[in-house]
Amino acid sequence: MLETVKYLLGSAGASGYGSKSTAENVTEQSPDLRSVTAIITGATSGIGAETARVLAKRGVKLILPARSVKAAEETKTRILSEVPEAEIIVMALDLSSLSSVRNFVAEFEYLNFPLNLLINNAGKFAHQHAISEDGIEMTFATNHLGHFLLTKLLLKKMIETANETGVQGRIVNVSSSIHGWFSGDSIQYLRLITKDKSQYDATRAYALSKLANVLHTKELARVLKKTGANVTVNCVHPGIVRTRLTREREGLVTDLVFFLTSKLLKTIPQAAATTCYVATHPRLANVSGKYFADCNEVCSSKLGSNSTEAARIWSASEIMVAKNSNANLDPLEASLL
Repeated sequence: MLETVKYLLGSAGASGYGSKSTAENVTEQSPDLRSVTAIITGATSGIGAETARVLAKRGVKLILPARSVKAAEETKTRILSEVPEAEIIVMALDLSSLSSVRNFVAEFEYLNFPLNLLINNAGKFAHQHAISEDGIEMTFATNHLGHFLLTKLLLKKMIETANETGVQGRIVNVSSSIHGWFSGDSIQYLRLITKDKSQYDATRAYALSKLANVLHTKELARVLKKTGANVTVNCVHPGIVRTRLTREREGLVTDLVFFLTSKLLKTIPQAAATTCYVATHPRLANVSGKYFADCNEVCSSKLGSNSTEAARIWSASEIMVAKNSNANLDPLEASLL
């Protein structure tokens, strides 16, 4: 009850910020960001677009990969109308396709840009059952697996940039508190909903993908620490906000739910605050493997804090994204071996 009251009042936590803080608020004390190059997925609307706008305003050079290049170009135009000096490059990327992820990384590497910041923000809520071209349930493929491969392939560039500049790299995974709604065997459930359409539950599938984001963060932080890389990774819950993620369920029921919960909703500038805080604030130097909400470190779910489960999801993900996988071998079956 006390936490709810603090949330509604926007009371500041240990960081000095709270639920009412905006992305512009939390980046006011950031160091000079004009030397920073960032990749932000899902920046064509909502939280991602606001994150891109504010970081551009602070001088960050932006790479905006998107499935709809037209929508990304529109985001670029809007930002340039406010920040004419902003450097923004739009590139094609479909996170549900592993080949598209590989093509994007190859094109980015050809540009020979540094990479200081990777914000894995894009998200999909597949209300109807669908399978990716790689044979994986679509929500998991987009929200987790695409970002997992993207991060894996970009990590070398991030480590090189950190070593050359002496500036610590940061990876931010945008998850959701809904990750705590998932319980059970994650890989078995993914296999079940990939193979059997009748078992598909959109909300549980989304919760699984967001849990995978949290577990990816935890295991990647361990790997980075073990290798001594000057790169951190953290995970964020942006808060409850009405974005285009709900566009397939517009209607009376959805409108009524959002009206009844309106006092708990954040504005988009408020929802982008935690991402921008974790991505830029100097107090988070050397902080890695943590989960943040309302610009403050909080606890993830019990399953999201499980190191064994984190390693298990990591291993399964490695198998599913392996380029040299036997075409006749089901990656989900292999991950269960």
